Amino acid sequence: MTTHSAANTGIARWLGIAAILIILDQITKIAITSTFMYGESMPVTPFFNLVLVYNKGAAFSFLASETGWQRHFFTVIGIGASVFIIYLLKKNPGQRLLSWALTLILGGAIGNVIDRVLYGHVIDFLDIYIGNWHWPAFNVADSAICIGAVLFVYDELKRGKKPATGT
Repeated sequence: MTTHSAANTGIARWLGIAAILIILDQITKIAITSTFMYGESMPVTPFFNLVLVYNKGAAFSFLASETGWQRHFFTVIGIGASVFIIYLLKKNPGQRLLSWALTLILGGAIGNVIDRVLYGHVIDFLDIYIGNWHWPAFNVADSAICIGAVLFVYDELKRGKKPATGT
C-alpha cells in the first residue's frame, strides 16, 4: 500500500512525462505549419515524407467528412479519456508498464485535443509509404497513443498469465 504523498509523487512523474509529450507534439506541429503550406510534401527517405494535412476526424480520418459535429464529439471523448487515465494513474502509480502505457495515451490524447480546440482539426505531418500505398498521415500524438496502446495490451496479456498449478 502506498501513502498519499507517495501516490502523489508517482502520479506527478507520469503527468510530467505526459506534459513533455504534449510539448513535443505541439512544437513539431508548430514547426510543420510554419514551414509547409497545406498539402505540401517533402521527401525525406524512399519511404517517408513530411507533409502538412489536416484531419477533422479521428484515426484514419474516421468521420472526417462529417459536418463539424465530430470536432466536439472527439474533443469530449479525448477529455473524458484523459480524466479516466489520470484516475487510473493515480490508482496505479507503481505499475510501471501500465503507467507508461497510460502516460503515452494521455499525452497523445491531450495533444490532439489541443489541436481540435485551437484549429478545429488535428495537424498531421508524418507520411509513411511503400510504392504508391501511403499509410494515413499521423503526428507525434498519434504515435504516442499507438505505442501506449501496444504497451497497454502487452501489460494486460502479461498480467493475465497465471502460473499453471499442478492437478
